[in-house]
Amino acid sequence: MTLEDSEALGWRSVADLIGDHPDASVALIGAGVNERSLTPGRCDLGPKALRAVLPRFSTYDVETERALSTHVHDIGDLAMKALSPADAFGPVRDAVAAQKDRALTVIIGGNNAITRPGVHGLGLERTGLLTLDAHFDLRDTDQGLTNGNPVQALLEDGLDGRGISQVGLAPFANTRRAHEKAKAAGISVRTVRECRAQGLATIVAQELERLSGLCDAIYVDFDIDVIDRSQWPASPGARPGGVSVQDFFEAARVIGACAKVRAVDLTEYDPSLEIGDLGSLTVGRWFCELLAGFEQR
Repeated sequence: MTLEDSEALGWRSVADLIGDHPDASVALIGAGVNERSLTPGRCDLGPKALRAVLPRFSTYDVETERALSTHVHDIGDLAMKALSPADAFGPVRDAVAAQKDRALTVIIGGNNAITRPGVHGLGLERTGLLTLDAHFDLRDTDQGLTNGNPVQALLEDGLDGRGISQVGLAPFANTRRAHEKAKAAGISVRTVRECRAQGLATIVAQELERLSGLCDAIYVDFDIDVIDRSQWPASPGARPGGVSVQDFFEAARVIGACAKVRAVDLTEYDPSLEIGDLGSLTVGRWFCELLAGFEQR
């Protein structure tokens, strides 16, 4: 056995799938928008933290006895330093639009402000939105764009509320006004209690089926603060009582397998709030699950 073949000192990792692969069906974009976060932090560090942890993940899934093989074209990180959500809109939108011929584009934030330009990158008139999020993100826009109002901004842009599904909404983390806005707009609202009772993956599958009947493409926002804070401390908005991290992984696989899902983002990961390597390892496993689902298409 040659040293190259030996697993004594290493293994084929998920990081080995990512690089300069222009013909790949999946693209990866770093979009570390951090300005105008309602709770200050370092979400801009998210893309670097994800890439750094991927060598620790094997491509092999012992539960399915299958190895990941999908190559991912790494676009690199967009220049987001000190850019407001308004100023970052064009670069993020254009970067996503440039990947239109790929089956899936993965955008790593950054705060939740990247969701609005991401949807525009797919085409507002043809795209539905699924959010996994503890919050509605329907704050008013009269004081400008923040990470607290991308869904409100999309409604104001003309996105039909019936083409929006919001899953994982938490008690005492939202306002009556936001809830009433969602209902008035026709948004499908699924609470964290429903997710526990029926299973997050089950509810996600239901909402993907609903959106698939309405839209040509689906954009998914994985606001990672939907996870229970005891399992996910690396977001300021995470609360006790959120969804379990295992349910989050299972939902990611379901989403990856949906052919109409053309772009996803992962937002609100703040590596500066890490406890051990819990945050980066959670994000890395999420990425693996997403690819595993994609290979089921």
